[in-house]
Amino acid sequence: MTYHQARQPDPPILQVCGLTARYGRVDALTPTDLVVRRGHIVTVIGANGAGKSTLLNAIMGALPIGGSASGQILLSGQEVSSCSVEHRVSSGMCLVPEKRDLFASMTVKDNLMLGGFRRYRSREPGWQDTLDEVYAIFPRLHERETQLAGTLSGGERQMLAIGRALMAKPGLLMLDEPSLGLAPRIVREILQVIARLRDTGVSILLVEQNARAALQVSDDAYVMETGSVILSGLSSELARDPRVVESYLGLGHAEAGDHVKVTNTSTRLG
Repeated sequence: MTYHQARQPDPPILQVCGLTARYGRVDALTPTDLVVRRGHIVTVIGANGAGKSTLLNAIMGALPIGGSASGQILLSGQEVSSCSVEHRVSSGMCLVPEKRDLFASMTVKDNLMLGGFRRYRSREPGWQDTLDEVYAIFPRLHERETQLAGTLSGGERQMLAIGRALMAKPGLLMLDEPSLGLAPRIVREILQVIARLRDTGVSILLVEQNARAALQVSDDAYVMETGSVILSGLSSELARDPRVVESYLGLGHAEAGDHVKVTNTSTRLG
């Protein structure tokens, strides 16, 4: 008789266990556990100073000078806790920071091409094809490909920052406050794109202050306060939790950009 071993399920794209972060003697992040499943959007919500950006920077290995992190970080089941930022990027992790960090004096196209430089340097076949895929997701970037990044609007700069990250073909895309400072109409557009990126095979970890919209587009959610995760679960369930409603969603009118209509896309990165 032949016995067939049951196929083990793929590990989560990201698993964080007991992650802590410090700035000097100050504890910025208490031991934190977090999981991002493949093909899912996970959001982290919380007030200013809750530790959301610190969490992303600690996962990316990019804490500012004077910061330190400890704990276990698994990317597709592989330990990356002690790896450099460059190694984490090459392993499939990308972070779009709150400040976007574009090269203002370079064109839109050149900024995007820099996002794919690692793939170019490693002579990865077809790396330039991703440019057309990014343009399909963000047609406005194609229209402005010869324009200097510093002359773009706030929404266009956010599109460029996300597009540049996608040029690296990440398996995990982390976004820090992508709606910050944007007009409500542009917020809806950006969040629609984030929701549709699931269909391209990209898993997303989203930090967002617009809690109502973040819970609407995500699958799972974590709520942070003062460096700690205080609630976690399905986004649809947390959106009805009285504690979340009272503290983050309010009882009155919906916030700008809340009603995000998600449509399918056939564009695939990869």
